[in-house]
Amino acid sequence: MGDILAHESELLGLVKEYLDFVEFEDTLKTFSKECKVKGKPLSKAVGGSIKKDCKSLIVQKDLVAAFDSGDQKLFFDLWEGHVPSSIRDTDSLAQKLEFYLHIHFAIYLLKYSVGSPDKQELDERISYFKTYLETKGAALSQTTEFLPFYALPFVPNPMVHPSFKELFQDSWTPELKLKLEKFLALIFKANNTPKLLTIYKENGQNSKEMLQQLHQQLVEAERRAMTYLKRYNKIQADYHNLIGVTAELVDSLEATVSGKMITPEYLQSVCVRLFSNQMRQSLAHSVDFTRPGTASTMLRASLVPEKLKDVPLLPSLDYEKLKKDLIWGSDRLKAFLLQALRWRLTTSHPGEQRETVLQAYISNDLLDCHSHNQRSVLQLLHSKSEAVRQYMARLINALASLAEGRLYLAQNNKVLRMLEGRLKEEDKDVITRENVLGALQKFSLRRPLQTAMIRDGLIFWLIDLLKDPDCLSDYTLEYSVALLMNLCLRSAGKNMCAKVAGLVLKVLSDLLGHENHEIQPYVNGALYSILSIPSIREEARAMGMEDILRCFIKEGSAEMTRQIEFIIKQLNSEDLLDGVLESDDDEDEDDEEDHDIMEADLDKDELIQPQLGELSGEKLLTTEYLGIMTNTGKARRKGPPGVQWSGDEPLRRPVTPGGHRTGCPV
Repeated sequence: MGDILAHESELLGLVKEYLDFVEFEDTLKTFSKECKVKGKPLSKAVGGSIKKDCKSLIVQKDLVAAFDSGDQKLFFDLWEGHVPSSIRDTDSLAQKLEFYLHIHFAIYLLKYSVGSPDKQELDERISYFKTYLETKGAALSQTTEFLPFYALPFVPNPMVHPSFKELFQDSWTPELKLKLEKFLALIFKANNTPKLLTIYKENGQNSKEMLQQLHQQLVEAERRAMTYLKRYNKIQADYHNLIGVTAELVDSLEATVSGKMITPEYLQSVCVRLFSNQMRQSLAHSVDFTRPGTASTMLRASLVPEKLKDVPLLPSLDYEKLKKDLIWGSDRLKAFLLQALRWRLTTSHPGEQRETVLQAYISNDLLDCHSHNQRSVLQLLHSKSEAVRQYMARLINALASLAEGRLYLAQNNKVLRMLEGRLKEEDKDVITRENVLGALQKFSLRRPLQTAMIRDGLIFWLIDLLKDPDCLSDYTLEYSVALLMNLCLRSAGKNMCAKVAGLVLKVLSDLLGHENHEIQPYVNGALYSILSIPSIREEARAMGMEDILRCFIKEGSAEMTRQIEFIIKQLNSEDLLDGVLESDDDEDEDDEEDHDIMEADLDKDELIQPQLGELSGEKLLTTEYLGIMTNTGKARRKGPPGVQWSGDEPLRRPVTPGGHRTGCPV
């Protein structure tokens, strides 16, 4: 009972809001009166819906007024600002209405000007309408109803043309206005849905869809579990078989020491037990085990997984249609397409299959990196939809994980600038920021992009972010520290750090003791690098940096201890310059290591799930976007030989966490 009393006012307010919404006026009066008699308070928060209604009415009036006065700019500013894009882009009624509204404003001066219309203003309106037809309005070009109007901008005098006679009748504008008023009333009423109805929908109808999705996921999980169980049983059987064969071979080896001979028939029987079922028949009939080396050759061949022997290329795609839907499709379609394109890259087999996928993306300029159009795929990084922004960032991060992908993204600084802007603006979605940061970190393997990031002040932003490392995810922390280290390896980066030496040293010394040990090599590398600057060494000595470092020698591993000893040696050095590191003046891109690392985090925590009957992933691509001969082969660019890192010294060359963890040369 106590819980009911605690929320009674809010509950009664929800009932009142709903009765008001469905216009049960008599019931509402009786309800309000009885609440007053019984001393039951009504929540004042419901008054917010009245304010919302008032605001909606004002917007509706402004839209209708702009329609009447022919104020095209004001009307479409209000239209795009207050009519949800999900309705404008997907609802057929809204699309048709918007088409006729553009016609209304295009011919407004012809219908309502006193005397001859102003030619310049008329040309501007016709040009605006033409632009609409070529972009958003192009979707209706195949509809018979609208087809004649695509000639409107090219007709010298539409008023006398028989195809447009209907537009200049007195009844056409009032009928269009009535349709507009009905549409606005319906839209804004839908936007003012009472909270009680929203709660019912979320906890009632949506539960059925959720159960269906959960059931589908459960079936898929059970299928995967059965597959893994079969694999486990096979591996276990192979293991026991291998142990038995090994024991026999040891016995045979001992027998040969005693002078006993091993017959070819015995060797054949052992090898048949080792080889896969598919090879046994051919081995029994066609392989001569009396020839030296035959058994070992066949054994090595049998160890090659079947999947790696012949990996087929993925089907070609219609990239023109893909990019069109990525720009003009609904936000949900955009998200599913970006997800499918990323999966195609991350789940492809390393080697020819993955390289073919990547080269197809690059040769078809999938992200419009070379496009100068106002609307491009890259603009999705700034979409109003959280899912679209996140999935665009994931795709860019996946491309940046591959050396050829980084080369494609780094053709100009447009992608870099967009990522930097998104990084500083994104405060809602952690995964979006993680992927933007991951892409930038991989960009920092390329010297020209390092230079650009340093000039853009990214070091200061990173230092500010790392002041409170406990608030960051493991991925964000690791990639931000690794990015900071890569930028600090450059002279320009060190000079930037020298401007805020005290703050940088404080942040890095705090990170030395962080519980995430994955960041330690990057912290050590950054410290070692910036301590080559005399002014930073002086600041470090003044704050007792050597004592701080020696604390970690006592607590750290042998590898950590050796790295810190190098840092202390650097701290106590009197050299004006670090002679070990090569010059920063050369912007040659060959400094980048040519390794490709596709980390598992790229596909973690998917934000969207397909509903029943909805296509996604490779099935979506091959069903709706199948193309012809868009896969193009290209010789893989070979990078320079890697410089192996011993682990005893701090890092002195740019690395990325994925490559560093998997043991790639750094």
